[in-house]
Parts: sequence; structure tokens; C-alpha cells
Amino acid sequence: MSTETVLPQTTAQPSANGTPLDHPATGDSPHHPFTESDLGHTELARNYRVDLRPGGKDVFFDADPISDWKSLSWSQIGRPYRVERWSKEKKRWEKEHDQTLPAKTAWEMFNRSFQTMFDTDTLAARRETIHALGAELRSLNLGAAWEALEESLRWTYWNKIHRVEDAVWDPRGKRALFDGLDAKKPEILFLGAADGYEAMQLMAMYPGGHAVLVDYDDYCRTDRFGKFPEPYPFLGRDRSSGAPRVWYREQMDIDFDVSDIRDLKYGKEFDIVISVGLVEHFPDEYKPQAFEMHRRFLKPGGTAIITTPRLQLTSQLFYMLFADLMNFSYRELMDVTHLGLYAYENGFEILRHGRIKAHNGLIVRTR
Repeated sequence: MSTETVLPQTTAQPSANGTPLDHPATGDSPHHPFTESDLGHTELARNYRVDLRPGGKDVFFDADPISDWKSLSWSQIGRPYRVERWSKEKKRWEKEHDQTLPAKTAWEMFNRSFQTMFDTDTLAARRETIHALGAELRSLNLGAAWEALEESLRWTYWNKIHRVEDAVWDPRGKRALFDGLDAKKPEILFLGAADGYEAMQLMAMYPGGHAVLVDYDDYCRTDRFGKFPEPYPFLGRDRSSGAPRVWYREQMDIDFDVSDIRDLKYGKEFDIVISVGLVEHFPDEYKPQAFEMHRRFLKPGGTAIITTPRLQLTSQLFYMLFADLMNFSYRELMDVTHLGLYAYENGFEILRHGRIKAHNGLIVRTR
């Protein structure tokens, strides 16, 4: 049963030598509040949900499985939906500079804007905006009242989708998507890593490996990943016994490479290459480049994991309501058939395809 509680909002620091710690999590530590005895437990923290339930409904489902991708065509499924309601900050920058907002600047703006949503006490923010709405209405400041109403709706919706429904991090959905990989102590490369959440979930499920997070915005290293909540538990497996185990960020061997993906010097040395919400930022003429980034670093027989936001009404509403906080660059919403057909056309064999709460998910390997 869910309980309302507030966990300590401390942040983890990387282990001194970059190696994982072998000791199990202990509930005696204020930074490691959950252990294997909490298996099946879920509760609400100040600005996220803790979910140690091993499964349940709505974790992953096959989406009208396609058995023959070469028989699928764009004329059958149509093209992805383009999100084109832009942030005011993007439009203001482009007016001031008389040019299109550069991709890196757009990503930097997005990261700082999006991270404020994760950092904010959503219930307190909603109370404040509702109070402001009342004050503006009493003063007959209708323009300001409308802005306060929009802000209160945003915090209400964000609280629902991230904190209550856990549709952004979605640990149960991600675990279900990542389950069954042929991976032991994998080398993992995360392209466009942001906060690195999915790499941490993979490392909990396939312990003893090593992950490289890549992002060309240093803010992702210092803040989005660097200040990820230390008490947040990842449900995975014990390295020796395979039994369920709770892991924390600083128990994982993770490096962060602040680089443009196009400039990476790695060879084909990774068992898993993953991207989450990356491919949809590439228009069709650049899609081959996006998929080549995944293939380029995979070992022979390695696995790529690719997810993109789903084309559904709730996603369209989200990107409309949060346009000023989210929409700084080109973005598409896809059905899983869109994502799968792009992957197939760009040389991948699709091993598994389906949907989790907010994203499409593919497990693929090079054909």
C-alpha cells in the first residue's frame, strides 16, 4: 500500500575509485533507506515514487507484434507526429539572435528547465499557484490569473504523471523491457544520458558491469546525474545468487563522458548501447546517422535498446501543456511501428518491440 512520506533529498557521490561496492544495502543508513526486506513496497517521496514491486500490470506489452518488418510500409502506418508548439524562451532567443536556436543550446536549455520539475516539491508548488490564482482573481488581474491557472494545471499534471503514476522513470516498465538480455557484467554505453536513470536500472539488473554515460551538456554530469537522489533504490539482482537485491547509485561503476556523440573514439566494445528519447529529435534525413550511433559501438552480437515517447493523447497533451519547459528543438511522437520501421530500414533486427507507460521500446541487434 502506498504511503505518503518524505525521504531525505541527499545526493550521491561517485565511489572514490569508480568501482562498485559489494556490500548489500542497509536500512541503517539514512542514504540507503530500503533493503531486500522492502521487496514489494511502494511509497511516495517528496518529488518521486519509490517502487520496489517486482511486476504487475502495465509494465510492458507487445504492441501488435510485427512478424515481418520488411512487409511494413510508411504508406500503411503514416509518419510520426511533430511537436511544434515551441517554448517562449526558444522563440525569444531566435528573435534576439536572428537565427535558429542551435541544437546544443536547445539541449542545455531543456536540461535546466526539465530538471527543475524533478527538483520541485510538486504538492507545495501546486498549493502556491492555487493560492496565487485566488489572489489574482480577487484583484481582477485576469491575465495573471490565467498564468497562475496554467501553472497550477502543470504542477497537478506533473505530480500525476511523474510522482503518482511514475510514468517518466517507470522502473517496473523499464525492468520488464530490459529483462531477459544475454548479458553478464555488461559494458554499457548510454547515448544522450541526461540523468542516467536507465543505465542505473540496467546495472542493478545485470550487476558487476560498467557503464559510460555520454552527454555533451556538462550540466547532466554535475546536476542531472551528479545530484540524482541518493536514497532512490533500484531493484535488481544479487551478483552471486541471482536473488532480488536493492542497489543504489554509488554502488555502481559509472563514468560520465562529456562529449558530442559524433566525436566519441570508442570502438565496438559495448555489450549494450542504449538511448532514451534521442532518436525522435532527428528529422528523417538524419535518422540513419542516429541509428549508426547505436551500431557503431556495439560488440558483435551486442544489443541496442532504443526508446522514444509514445504517440498518444496524454503525450500530446503533455507537450502542449509543458511547451515552455520542454519544446526547444525538433521532436516527434511515434508509435512503436514507426520506431521499429526506422530501426529495420537502418539495418537492425528487431528482437522485441512494445510499449511501456510513456515510451515505445525496442530491443535490437545489427542485422
